[in-house]
Formats: sequence, structure tokens, C-alpha cells
Amino acid sequence: MPTKPSISLSISVVCYNSPPDEVKQLLESLLNAILYLGQSQPLSVTPIYLVDNSDQTPLSLDIFADFEGQCTELKVDIRHLQGQGNVGYGRAHNLVIEKLDSDYHLILNPDVVLEEAALSEAINSLEDKPGRVLLSPSAKNNLGEKQYLCKRYPSVFILGVRGFFPIFLRRLFRKRLDRYEMQELDENEISENISLVSGCFMFVRTKALKEVGGFDEHYFLYFEDFDLSIRIGKLGKVVYAPRVRIVHHGGNAAGKGFHHLKMFIQSGIRFFNKHGW
Repeated sequence: MPTKPSISLSISVVCYNSPPDEVKQLLESLLNAILYLGQSQPLSVTPIYLVDNSDQTPLSLDIFADFEGQCTELKVDIRHLQGQGNVGYGRAHNLVIEKLDSDYHLILNPDVVLEEAALSEAINSLEDKPGRVLLSPSAKNNLGEKQYLCKRYPSVFILGVRGFFPIFLRRLFRKRLDRYEMQELDENEISENISLVSGCFMFVRTKALKEVGGFDEHYFLYFEDFDLSIRIGKLGKVVYAPRVRIVHHGGNAAGKGFHHLKMFIQSGIRFFNKHGW
């Protein structure tokens, strides 16, 4: 029997004043998922890049100590990048993307926890169909509630309703919100031709990611994931894979104060100016 060729995987996580326990929980889930993947698929060395944009509480190298033995066993190389300052989400990922030579790359937020089979299912989903270039997972929050990471192209109005209207007013636009969030997607089979996906978990062919030049660094925060989805979507299919499962402890811009609201609006204007209102 011929030897199955090894798969090369790389991972980047951008942190900004992230709680150490949150990062440790993510790393633990990543290592468990890599262990599971390695049981069915030969792997080369897997680099995990932690890009620390923190300006107040930078990550301490002490949080990696508990994982040293497991990393050695799994051929995982944790690389801690810091000192660049808060350069923005997309630009921080680009510090990694420009040097990649892997087959697949996973873009992650630090507030994500992967199920054990997530990486295995993600690779299988793209390996099966060469035309697929970017994958979004099934996500729940810490309460077990469904999160909808795939989106249709938005209108300014629907973004305003979703992000900033009180709950009782949002109910008036429930059908339009459900359509924007693609709530009709099949939860058993892979759905193709998705327009936009969340940047909290983007599993992508590295070749395609490098071909489009990574993230557009004109976005400091917000909408850089939608912009990347559109540009990569021109090279192949963006898909929703419900068997790739994560927990995401994320929130929206409206609950993060005026500064985040300002960045959200600025990035939104840039996005619509670039891709159409």
C-alpha cells in the first residue's frame, strides 16, 4: 500500500489583551484536535502563531509551559509574536500569512474552542472537492445557542437592525434577519456558494489566501473578514461545513462602547465603498 502523503497545516491567532485562561483553553482544544487529526492523517510540523497585539496585558510565555510535552509529541511549534503594537486584526494575521508554506491555514480568534474532530472534518471537507477554498464551521456560544457565522451580502439597514436595535424592535424584522444570517442552511450536509463568513474561524487553502494577499490592511477591525470572503470567493467556493464544530464566546460591536462603534461604522463605510452599497 502506498504511504499517504502528509498534510501541512498552520494556524494563526491574534490576541488583544486576551485573558490567559481563554488562550490556554483554545490551545488545549487545538492540541486535542491535532492529536485526533494525526490519528488518521500524517502531519508535518504544525506551527501555531500567537500574534499578540496587546498594549496593556501582553501574554506571558508562562501560559505555554503546560503544553511543552504535548507539543513535542505532536510536532507542534508554538510561535509567539509580539512587539509590533496594536497593528489591527488583519495586519496582524498578515505578519504570519506572508511567510506561510502550508497546505491549509486556520485563522482563529482567541475566544474559540474547537471540538476534537473539527480539524479532521475541515480537511476532509476541502480535500474532497478541490474547488472549495474557504470553510466556515457550525458554532454555538457558551450557553449552547446556535451562532450564525455565514451571511448574505448585507444592506446598511439590516446591519443597523441586527447590531443596534433593541430586541423588541428586532423581532419586527425577524424574517429579514434570518435570511441575512442564512438560517436555512442544511445542518447535515455541506452548503456551497456562501457569500460571507466570520473571521473567528476561517479554514482556507493557503495557496488561495496568499494569492489574494491575505487581509486588506485598510480595515483596522471589523469587515476585514467579509472583504476576504469576497476576494477568496472569486478563486473557488466558500462553504459551510456543519460537522466542523466550535464554541465561540464572541460579541457584537454594539456592546463594546463608542470606540468600537466608531470603528465598526468606519470599516462598514470602507466595505460598502469597495464592494457596493
